[in-house]
Amino acid sequence: MLHIIDLNFLGVPQAIGCYLFETEDGLVLIETGPYSTFPILNKEIQRLGFTINDIKKVLLSHIHLDHAGAAWKFAENGADIYVHPLGYKHLLDPSRLMESAKRIYKEDMDRLWGNMDVIPQDQLHAIEDGDAVEIGGHTFIAHHTPGHAVHHIAWQNENILFTGDVAGVKIGEDSMVVPPCPPPDINIEDWQTSIDKIRNMSVDILYLTHFGKVTEKLLHLAQLEEVLLSWANWMKPKFEQGLSSKDIIPEFKAFVDKQLIDFGIEEARLNQYETANPSFMSVSGLLRYWKKKLQQS
Repeated sequence: MLHIIDLNFLGVPQAIGCYLFETEDGLVLIETGPYSTFPILNKEIQRLGFTINDIKKVLLSHIHLDHAGAAWKFAENGADIYVHPLGYKHLLDPSRLMESAKRIYKEDMDRLWGNMDVIPQDQLHAIEDGDAVEIGGHTFIAHHTPGHAVHHIAWQNENILFTGDVAGVKIGEDSMVVPPCPPPDINIEDWQTSIDKIRNMSVDILYLTHFGKVTEKLLHLAQLEEVLLSWANWMKPKFEQGLSSKDIIPEFKAFVDKQLIDFGIEEARLNQYETANPSFMSVSGLLRYWKKKLQQS
């Protein structure tokens, strides 16, 4: 049985979620959310009739704090943690990851994300593309899917795929999908390759961390790619003009809000999208993407 858990991040519903998967040999948790929402997650696990000690394996899509920030707490209670090889060292020693986040979020760091502690080496597992994690008769296959992050994994169980951020942010069944584009390693071409990889997988259902179940896979991925390219193309002339992110952020947010409203999203729901996918992070990430492209040309 699969349970969707809403972490109610910053009091906003459906901004960040995780997935609890029951097996005969214990529980699998896909994503943990940040440590700041651990009390909510712990309470929800108990509400379902379990304790955190019942969680045997934690599968992470990547090491960003909204996905992996509480992983250490589950390791502390006995779980094995599975992560991309490029994210492995940052969970073994999260000091550089946390310092980088503190430079971005400053005094908001604790309120947003909370603490992140080390994970013992014997409980931390680097997972290659195509590797399988087995528990209680269930198999979870790791698919390396860069683009949003170089250290990104989408996890497959039979015909479903837990997509992390590579399949975008979509809040509500009939809503629009948008691409989260934070620094430092957004790569549009890699992301398109990962989208194609998911298109060709034998999966029918996507589960997004932000947020929930998607059944129209091909339509969803087509829209994601279209919006991703529209964001990148919108940002290119801003980069070429040498504008700073501070100058661009209000205009970019207005551009995205108009896309959402034109799609039919009610203005009252725009805050859910902004909480799950902050505009200032996508501005920073896309500017860095175009800077790298210029350096490579």
